Parts: sequence; C-alpha cells; structure tokens
Amino acid sequence: QVQLVESGGGLVQAGGSLRLSCVASGRTFSWNAMAWFRQVPGQSREIVAGISWSGESLYYADSAKGRFTISRDNAKNMVYLHMSSLKPEDTAVYYCVADVYDVVGIQASEYRYWGQGTQVTVSS
Repeated sequence: QVQLVESGGGLVQAGGSLRLSCVASGRTFSWNAMAWFRQVPGQSREIVAGISWSGESLYYADSAKGRFTISRDNAKNMVYLHMSSLKPEDTAVYYCVADVYDVVGIQASEYRYWGQGTQVTVSS
C-alpha cells in the first residue's frame, strides 16, 4: 500500500505562485509514474501534469503548459508542482497520484493511489 499526502495549497491572488508538495510513504516503488490531477465541484478529475520515475517523460495539460512545472525527488519520495501565473480558473482541489507502473497516463482510472487532496483557491 502507498500513502500520498499533499501540502502547499491555499489562497493566492491571480498572477501569484504556489508550490504543491506530495510525500509518498508505505510500500513505495521507485519506478512509479506520478502525477497531479485537479477537480472542480461538479466536474470530473483532470490531469494537470505527470512525470515518470526518471523525470525524462513529462506530460502537461494544455492549461498547465508554460505556467506549471512538475518535478520529483526520488530519494525523498517527493513530487512537486510549481504553479505560477495562477488564474481563477485554476481554483480546484489538487490531488497527488501514483501508478504501479512507470507509465505517465492521462486518465484518472490509470492511477491506483490517490492523496486526500489540497485546496487551491485563486482570487481575481
């Protein structure tokens, strides 16, 4: 079993920045792909960014390209999402997720392990 705990969410003004962090514990696998999803009430979860174990394979949703950066520190079992130039439409609950394989999928159903989520609110 893998446990994921996110931190770093909060309230920020439009144009500001936040860095989300996620620590994995339990039976962690060094070859897991990890990603960040987000969800707005009444809508389905959507991928924001994903990263392979080596960091060589990256995926960014169109909405994140040029503004968000995903990174990981395997020695610390951490994954990060640095968000800049935030917009009110980025307001959502952000989830850290991990796969059992080193494949950066873009569907929520491809990820077995989910954190509890952290709220990000961007005010206009």
